[in-house]
Amino acid sequence: MASALQQPEAKHGNGFVNEEQRRQADLKRAAHERQRQALDLQRENILSQKTSNPARRTALEAALVQIEAQIEALG
Repeated sequence: MASALQQPEAKHGNGFVNEEQRRQADLKRAAHERQRQALDLQRENILSQKTSNPARRTALEAALVQIEAQIEALG
């Protein structure tokens, strides 16, 4: 029977990760998810803004391009 800690991407030769490695991986995934959510909120905020000012619209479009690039980089 395989252990719940057994993972194929483990760094050790025995195929197991220790609790600290698993905790670090969980923290990394949580931080990634929080970053993704923050970028999604920023994107929604920009999309919800309406303006007839051309300079403001250009700034919003540039900010949107930057945020979408960051989202793309996160994967």
